[in-house]
Amino acid sequence: MINPLSYQIRIARLSDSDAVSALLLRSYSIFLTARYDGDLLRHALPFITKAKPTLLASDTYYVAETELGSLVGCGGWTAAHPKSGEIIEREAHIRHFATHPEWGRRGVGTSLLARCFMDARQLGIGKLNCYSTLNAEEFYQASGFQTIGPIDIPAGPSLMFPAVLMSRELR
Repeated sequence: MINPLSYQIRIARLSDSDAVSALLLRSYSIFLTARYDGDLLRHALPFITKAKPTLLASDTYYVAETELGSLVGCGGWTAAHPKSGEIIEREAHIRHFATHPEWGRRGVGTSLLARCFMDARQLGIGKLNCYSTLNAEEFYQASGFQTIGPIDIPAGPSLMFPAVLMSRELR
């Protein structure tokens, strides 16, 4: 019997692109309204909800998939800095996390983050950085991230998206 409430974490594939984009749009257009102005979201969502092929092909980006084949979460990490592409030894960056609104507060995001921690440690990463949305700051804090301070992320031509820089040591 298939349990529609169970899911597994797996490495994302390029073929997940449309499903990941749909998940990002569904998640962000609902969850981000709590902390962001509607006009800002209207302009930013087309840029921040597109699945990134480089992430999908990285082997360090994951999806949470139900037994019925639906994606209910996504997120991962890369050694390359999200803006500059620079790689600093033993540092990595949490990237493009989202949970389907109907699966919020069921441990999906925490499971994805745990997979990131495990795989990053195995590859010698000692520190993870994160550009958190304003409403996800508490989620990351609950997983051991420390708030560094506010930042603005480019989200399209002449559009800056308020976020929070966070960091966590991996032990």
